[in-house]
Amino acid sequence: MSEPAPAPGAAAYAESGALVVGGSAGIGYASARHLALAGVPRIVIVSRTRATGEEARDRLRTESGAEVTWIAGDATLAAEAERIATSAERILGGIDVLVCSTVAEATPTLFADIPTGGIQSIVDEMLLPPMQMVSAVLPLMRARGRGGAIVTVASDAGKTATPGETIIGACKAAIIMFTRTIAMEAKRDGIRANVLTPSLVAGTASTERITTEGFSARLFARAAQQAHLGVPDADDLGRLAAFLAGPGAARLTGQAISVNGGISAA
Repeated sequence: MSEPAPAPGAAAYAESGALVVGGSAGIGYASARHLALAGVPRIVIVSRTRATGEEARDRLRTESGAEVTWIAGDATLAAEAERIATSAERILGGIDVLVCSTVAEATPTLFADIPTGGIQSIVDEMLLPPMQMVSAVLPLMRARGRGGAIVTVASDAGKTATPGETIIGACKAAIIMFTRTIAMEAKRDGIRANVLTPSLVAGTASTERITTEGFSARLFARAAQQAHLGVPDADDLGRLAAFLAGPGAARLTGQAISVNGGISAA
């Protein structure tokens, strides 16, 4: 029996260069780590803060032996997203994998308690980074003609209506639909796009912030009780991101995958 033909966009890990935006902590760091452990030799991580970025870079180098570069950047700004993409393209010799896992400061809050003037900042922080990074990277992937893999991170709030997550849920739903539509538009170029939709993620600064006090603490305490398989941690998401970026997922695109320990079946 003959071997199946290799699928477009299925470059081996060892032949890939990866850009991880939001790669200094949490899901982003875990994604970069598991990409490196899978054999990706060149990785660029992006964060806004020098101290955390350089520390993450050094730790990744030690843990994996990969060639890791940190660059500062704020993907909420269009010009910065373009600069990040062109810098990473130069450093890596081409971007084969984009993981966008930025975080926002917003916490679940009933809509009545969100001032009208506070809506835009939430939308800007949550929605602009993945859209602008994909906008900046996609033409570079297309121009190289090698296909590619895009992984964004949203949340189950984009699938299930939850009190306190009106604006958050709207942004996450937008990221999900954006990513799925990119998958349809880019598939002819051998470029795949999938989105991770976690709920609680144990051990991250974001989860610590939203589970400490107030409305969101009560909301997520109830949610955690439904995670009968255990609340996932960043490594669970990082392993999946690395899989989605690699040849094992060569025919998987346009999917929004929940990793939530059983909190929901969305």
